[in-house]
Amino acid sequence: MSDPTERRGPSIEPRQIMQDGDAALSITWADERVCRYTAPDLRRACPCAQCVNEWTGQRVLKAEAVSDDLSIDDIAIVGRYALNFIWSDRHETGIYSFRYLRELCEQNDAEARENGD
Repeated sequence: MSDPTERRGPSIEPRQIMQDGDAALSITWADERVCRYTAPDLRRACPCAQCVNEWTGQRVLKAEAVSDDLSIDDIAIVGRYALNFIWSDRHETGIYSFRYLRELCEQNDAEARENGD
């Protein structure tokens, strides 16, 4: 697998972004890959400064602090490079770059393979 920090082109260009109900999101990428994300998993991976220490990169948000019942209240496109979510817990400062979203998808797939899913 290539270095995700070097990922460019179709693998990080979304062709379709669809909210699935109020608790999931699907992105179809230009390379035809479809990634599905749950709201709680995305919220737990929030990259904002409230959730990740800006200086150390250490995650401050504890996974158990995010309800499994969390939902997406709104989604906005940020420029041509990211999404911003308003979550049902009212958190809304995370900017999820398309590169970051693709990396999350790849990580989830790798974890699923390791677990035999």
